Amino acid sequence: MASPLEGRRLWLAGLGGAGMSAYAALARAWGAEVRGWDRVRTPYLDQLEPIEVEISDEPPAPPDGWEVFVSTAFATRVPGKSRAELLTELVSLRDAIVVAGAHGKTTTSAMIAFCLERLGLDPAWLIGADVPQLGGNAGTGAGWLVVEGDESDRTISSLRPRVAVVTNIDLDHHTTFGSRAEVVELFTSWLEQVPERVDGEELAPYEGPLRVAGEHNRRNAACALRALELTGLSREQIAPVLAEFVGAARRLERRGEVGGIEVYDDYAHHPAEIEATLAALRDSGRLVVLFQPHLYSRTRHLARELAAALGGADAVAVTDVYPAREAPVENVTGKLVVDAMAELHPGMTVAWTPSVEDGAAFLESIVHPGDRAVTMGAGDVDRAAVLLLEALR
Repeated sequence: MASPLEGRRLWLAGLGGAGMSAYAALARAWGAEVRGWDRVRTPYLDQLEPIEVEISDEPPAPPDGWEVFVSTAFATRVPGKSRAELLTELVSLRDAIVVAGAHGKTTTSAMIAFCLERLGLDPAWLIGADVPQLGGNAGTGAGWLVVEGDESDRTISSLRPRVAVVTNIDLDHHTTFGSRAEVVELFTSWLEQVPERVDGEELAPYEGPLRVAGEHNRRNAACALRALELTGLSREQIAPVLAEFVGAARRLERRGEVGGIEVYDDYAHHPAEIEATLAALRDSGRLVVLFQPHLYSRTRHLARELAAALGGADAVAVTDVYPAREAPVENVTGKLVVDAMAELHPGMTVAWTPSVEDGAAFLESIVHPGDRAVTMGAGDVDRAAVLLLEALR
């Protein structure tokens, strides 16, 4: 395989993130020397050996003569080029499929990469979650490059793939966009620059067999199928492989069962995603949820909508906000969601459990055989799934 980055030396700030770790793996495979830093050790770093990474509270000075690329999370702390500039270059070096949209882009990207890989087309991929059937969040094959794009910082606008997929459009990033119309404008402008386009909102849900549950995953599969057809594959080739796909990490992920209580973990953090996840998991038993709001801006703008969506469960505990890249906002906590739930769903079991540990303990105290317990959010609430399973054993 050609080494288009041969001789380059790249230092990445935020190397342990889902995106930056994937970029690092691909850049190294394409010939670059890669090093970097992050504030904490993450599971993604385990897949990057022998890339050297420094873990410390404060970012060190990058080595002299190295190009510096910085994740969005550390853009105000480390001078350098943005992660968007690195991704733009990677996409420009290979025939690429970029999947964007408010919801479903991780699963749709994973479906596409999985089918290409199983059909022997040797793809590379950069996906924002671990995909167990693919061995990780990054692949370095010589074929198509499959990329999960991101509109949260308008990164998507600079990418020029052969195929662009927009799964759906929603207002999800309130510090970047003032209205849904601005999001529509961004995607419309981007799609005009791309030769082949897939608009998920124009497609009927996929009707073939799938191992992933939920109507939302049938819509994801429809997008994946259409994108794969644009690479020259036929539906007859794609459908049997798509039927084997079991999902990405933290997407309706079944973490275990103890004493007749099933424990799931999901990344849902927007009202539309919460509704879709709860609908997919609903069976004859109770749904008991631990929800962790993600970002102060989203919690402030959508507390009531989040509370309405969580009404699809039978009992809900809510932790404090996972801040990610944002500074605290006065009077914005997870309690906003709890208060809205108490108003919208009188009589429903609702608890304010500020820490993940508090939430896991509350779920352990109320679950019964036949229940499904779900940890939900885009932060570190998945830790509660482990804590709950340990407490139930």
